[in-house]
Amino acid sequence: MTPYFVYDVFTDTHFGGNQLAVFPDATGLPEAQLQKIAREFNFSEVTFVYPPKDPANTARVRIFTPTMEIPFAGHPTIGTAIALRDEGHAGPLTFELGVGPIACEFTGNSAAFTIAAPLNRLATPDPALVAAALGLTVEAIDLTTHAPVQATIGLPFVLVALRSKDDLDACVPSVAHIRQGAETYPAGVDFALFAYARNGTQIDARMFAPLNDVPEDPATGSASATLAALLTEELGQDLTLEILQGEKMGRPSYISARTTHGNPVSVTISGQAVRTMQGNLLV
Repeated sequence: MTPYFVYDVFTDTHFGGNQLAVFPDATGLPEAQLQKIAREFNFSEVTFVYPPKDPANTARVRIFTPTMEIPFAGHPTIGTAIALRDEGHAGPLTFELGVGPIACEFTGNSAAFTIAAPLNRLATPDPALVAAALGLTVEAIDLTTHAPVQATIGLPFVLVALRSKDDLDACVPSVAHIRQGAETYPAGVDFALFAYARNGTQIDARMFAPLNDVPEDPATGSASATLAALLTEELGQDLTLEILQGEKMGRPSYISARTTHGNPVSVTISGQAVRTMQGNLLV
């Protein structure tokens, strides 16, 4: 039997935020079962924790979606850090991830990690295709700060500014158009769309990745980090952003992003997490 915990991440209450399963000691699990286990949970991500390769670090963490292993994601990093803290690991913690070592620190009930990786702008998808993929008219896209851009600091997303929260709430993704986008602009997460409406420092966001078996994600820390880096570059200044995601799903998630303008931009993502379940894998 292998113990696991389930956390709701980027929330301080049960049944909000984004679900995450954490295996705090995955050393006994066969490699061939990891993807099957992630599929069995069918959360947007599951983490498997191993001893670090470098003893100076806390742990090596592998992250799986229902369909693939990915090098980095935000809510698994926050949730795994809080899970290990709850199990008695004193902070700060350093995780070995697919993008390299990431340090996590704690302030009260919140965990935070900082990533300073170059923002890689992979493509500028056609706004008409992006609008169709979101089930909107092209007039709903706000081009004031930036056009739709496929970008990454660890995991690629198509970042789309919308004119208003009403436009954001009106999104009804078209899988056919998302598939067309994935074929035209190939990247690691199949044309995952991170749409948002900004009002000063407040951002309302939704993320859709149906080709990766995530019809909608309640909280996407990696996309939030990429957006924060993009806005920092476009506006040319340090930013502090409060991001609300998952509200339309009934799982509100609260993500804080703080940036330092530089080359590259440094982004700190912080949030809370609460344990909702625990058990043992019997396979």
